[in-house]
Amino acid sequence: MQPNIANPFSSYDPGAYYCELTARSGDGGSAALVRRRITKIGLDALRLRARAAERDLFNLGITFTVYSESSAIDRILPFDCVPRIIAADEWSVLERGVAQRVRALNLFLADIYNTRHITRDGVIPPELVYGNANYRPEMEGFPVRFGTYVHICGIDLVRDERGAFSVLEDNARTPSGVSYVVENRHLMLRAFPDLVAGMKLRPVDDYGRRLRSAMDEIAPEGIDNPQVVLLSPGIYNSAYFEHVFLAREMGVPLVEGADLTVEDDKVWMRTTAGLRRVHTIYRRIADDFLDPTVFRPDSLLGVRGLIGAWRQGNVTLANAVGTGVADDKAVYAYMPRIIRYYLDEDAILPNVETHICGEPDGLAYTLANLDKLVIKPVGESGGYGITVGPRASRSELDAARALLVADPANWISQPMISLSVAPTLTEAGLRPRHLDLRPFAITGRETWVLPGGLSRVALKEGSLIVNSSQGGGSKDTWVLAE
Repeated sequence: MQPNIANPFSSYDPGAYYCELTARSGDGGSAALVRRRITKIGLDALRLRARAAERDLFNLGITFTVYSESSAIDRILPFDCVPRIIAADEWSVLERGVAQRVRALNLFLADIYNTRHITRDGVIPPELVYGNANYRPEMEGFPVRFGTYVHICGIDLVRDERGAFSVLEDNARTPSGVSYVVENRHLMLRAFPDLVAGMKLRPVDDYGRRLRSAMDEIAPEGIDNPQVVLLSPGIYNSAYFEHVFLAREMGVPLVEGADLTVEDDKVWMRTTAGLRRVHTIYRRIADDFLDPTVFRPDSLLGVRGLIGAWRQGNVTLANAVGTGVADDKAVYAYMPRIIRYYLDEDAILPNVETHICGEPDGLAYTLANLDKLVIKPVGESGGYGITVGPRASRSELDAARALLVADPANWISQPMISLSVAPTLTEAGLRPRHLDLRPFAITGRETWVLPGGLSRVALKEGSLIVNSSQGGGSKDTWVLAE
């Protein structure tokens, strides 16, 4: 059958939204070149190659689990073949903004678990920090190497109808998704070499080496050749593929809690040759399950005595325990003030306007404008629990109102942003779909930001929820070299 070489963009209309591909400027014509190349491939061939690429994802085991769908143990993250392009000068601003934010988050965590200056100075309400479910009293006065609590951070960015970026939320606990950044690039090179050919792109496959270097750097002082491991909850975790991927990229063992033991306040790994000392643990297990002697006594995922070994300086955990305070959505609202307080700088990347429902004014405003706002629970992730006011039914708004009144401290609200869109391959052809961007930062002594990040796409028409657990997909993110 002769491929359809009709212009795939002939019926593409982003409307009033900022389009990541057709509204490009300052990229040296790269976006226009990509559009010409996609047109040359044609819609039918594009679909055939995209389906083959998704089969590759499944055959390679690049999958995740949605817990709400018990039958869907293995599901691929849908891949869209139309890349997102970020110009070099644009990325420079994002890179500096992400690094600034990570630095402020680490200073904030060091302060609240030690000197508490920021709450005493009235910059942020003490109850918002010390009454937070993610605050860990066990971390008070805890020695943390280089003052780095957040070693791996994901900052979620959105772009509005003017093309301006802002921060939607911070992910300072165990942010996931970086494996797709690297694998999406490999997939593009294999399946769409004619799109990538000659493009001067910043590489993304250095992430594993950078991560390993940071894990070596934060090992206990005096250790020249540290043993690093990645601690996973196991095969049924939704991000298990990523755990396997990152362990392989770093060249370190992937372990579960049963593979480790603590003796004499030191952590040891069980091997066929006997016990081997462990110095740095990149943990992908939530705080509550890390050590049954300190947190949940019924946990079978963690390691008994792990926190004691860490406190004695014999092992390092990344990320540190208690970082969840820093990515709480209510604390997020104070981030511009936090940056100003610690760094004496304005935030390079602004926040989205946020109303804290735990404060009387914020609650009153939210209740009066429910149909105009996006309502979010402060401690949830994955897109769960969100009510998009302008698109909600009357019964959904009534339910959201009842939840707000019953527990206002658990909620924030934000205006509905006209998220940018990008051409996305659908059954109907190329259509605009909303997306966000999650750059990843690695911090040991200093912070390095992976060029680009995970571009998540809301594949459902009109949807603003980009999370994979809610049916979202991803794109390859191209950061143009200078």
